[in-house]
Amino acid sequence: MRSNKEVTDLIVENIGGANNITSMYHCATRIRFYLRDKTKFNYQFLRKQPEVLGAVQSGEESQVIIGAKVDEYFRQIQKDYHISSEDDKTKNTEINKASWFRGLINVLVGIMAPIITALIAGGMFKVIISILTTFNLISLKSQSYAILSFMADAVFYFLPVMLAVSAAEYFKTNKFLSIAIAGVLLHPNWAAMVAAGKPVALFGIPVTLASYSSTVIPIILCIWIQSYVEKFAEKVSPNVIKTMLRPLLIFLIMAPLALILIGPIGSWLGDLLALLVNSLNKYVPWLVPTLMGTFTPLLVMVGMHVALTPLASLGFASAARSENVQGPGMLASNIAQAGCSFAIAVKDKTPRNRQIAMSAGITALSGITEPALYGVTLKYKRALYAVMAAGGIAGFYAGITKVVRYSFGSPGIFTIVNFIGKPGNFVNAIITGVLGFVLAFVFTYLFVKIDQPVTKSNLENSTGNIITSNNIDNSEEVVSAPVDGKVVALDQVNDEVFSSESLGSGVGIIPISDLIVSPVNGKITVAYKTGHAIGITTPLGNEYLIHIGINTVNLKGKHFKVLTKEGQEVKKGDPLVQVDFEAIKKEGYDPTVMVIALDKKNDQLTFFSKDNVTIDNEIFKIN
Repeated sequence: MRSNKEVTDLIVENIGGANNITSMYHCATRIRFYLRDKTKFNYQFLRKQPEVLGAVQSGEESQVIIGAKVDEYFRQIQKDYHISSEDDKTKNTEINKASWFRGLINVLVGIMAPIITALIAGGMFKVIISILTTFNLISLKSQSYAILSFMADAVFYFLPVMLAVSAAEYFKTNKFLSIAIAGVLLHPNWAAMVAAGKPVALFGIPVTLASYSSTVIPIILCIWIQSYVEKFAEKVSPNVIKTMLRPLLIFLIMAPLALILIGPIGSWLGDLLALLVNSLNKYVPWLVPTLMGTFTPLLVMVGMHVALTPLASLGFASAARSENVQGPGMLASNIAQAGCSFAIAVKDKTPRNRQIAMSAGITALSGITEPALYGVTLKYKRALYAVMAAGGIAGFYAGITKVVRYSFGSPGIFTIVNFIGKPGNFVNAIITGVLGFVLAFVFTYLFVKIDQPVTKSNLENSTGNIITSNNIDNSEEVVSAPVDGKVVALDQVNDEVFSSESLGSGVGIIPISDLIVSPVNGKITVAYKTGHAIGITTPLGNEYLIHIGINTVNLKGKHFKVLTKEGQEVKKGDPLVQVDFEAIKKEGYDPTVMVIALDKKNDQLTFFSKDNVTIDNEIFKIN
């Protein structure tokens, strides 16, 4: 097992190095990087690493999904490379110019993600209190109950303070002044004025009576405006008194502005969102849980599920002290991911795949779905549809039975207690989970096809040619795709040397990605400086040639970057060559990548029935 440092060094190397990172932060499962050059994000290679659950590009964010050890890896990168989460984020101080919606999502995710752990802590603490009172282990009238209650409530009451810190980091403004502004909105004297209900004015200007405890939008707006006020104060303050004048100007402007204008606007927006959610719950209560149950996998893929946390917070801050925006639908979807994974574990006959699916299913049951999503659901054709269908149906049930969640925590079997509350809610939450699991299991088992090796001359390629093969024994060597793309029969390749199979048998792949990786474990025996061909010898003595493009040797290394060297030991998925295939095609060259088992005849190979492959897929075996 590799150390944290070894893994993080590998991650940094494959996102273009430390100098390519402008900023980074993390949520519950993934490290989110902002890179100067996104083309250097080697997500194909990172996906193959056992410590990495997945890697995706989502808008401006290059995301590496880690899971439970995300905080350890994040801190390791900060320590080794001296990268602060407050590094240059100038692109985040304004809504993304390319897409205002994507920019807004980035802002919400960037601010909410760091505080999720505190919300989970407070939510689970509330669950413990609920269990203690349910089983009469503590009296509702006791001082112990009162103290425990305000301990748990503190996380949510002072939510604006945590958001002030997170927003200050995101908008690159002074954290301590941001906390001070949050303190103004939460001051006991102001709370008393709001409770009294009498008109309030500041120098004759009416001040809207609004409570800001447990709110999200007002403080985010305040800190966003503060980031501009701080720039103004920096500009107008003379150097000789800047240390004193700049913070004074910021507070002098922001404190009244927060109470008189920004806070009320934020409160109004929050009320508007709450009204929208309440209207949906009143007239179409099934809609939101159904949509969440269906589309949670897609939201998780791009990290947008965190952006819905403010809407959930509105529910917890309401009189009902519950929400149905995230919890019920995500419960349905998360458990459906588990059902799908267990079905794959039963159906797939490959020991390694079964082990991965079983492990991912157990993790999904606990509420962490990235291993199932990236290791199972997206790997098998139709599995994603099975999960979405099951999650949608189970979410619909949660909606029509009006299931709600009473505290934060990623929905799963260990946080099912978050649904303990009004009569019947807990039972219906359990039914929702069971429904999602069973339906996903059944849909996956019935409709998801598991690619098995073709063992007797029955594979027809897309051109209608038959590729024959013999039965194999237990000494076979499995070859994976070295690049994402479309498989073509070798006799269809536009080069007689390869199509005649004079060098050996294999396949061609029309590439759709730019990274060539090792298809087998072995040693690099040939690595041309031009990058157009790599030779590998495996421990069984088999030799393979990966030839990149046709006649591309004439490019003399242009558009190729060799990432390996002769004599180097490599494993499946290790990067070999970075290629700009678009540039190669523009220069008139055929980009087809050939994978040749040297000196092997066609009938010595067993091909797999795949048209489109990724580097995760096996393409053929040899005995």
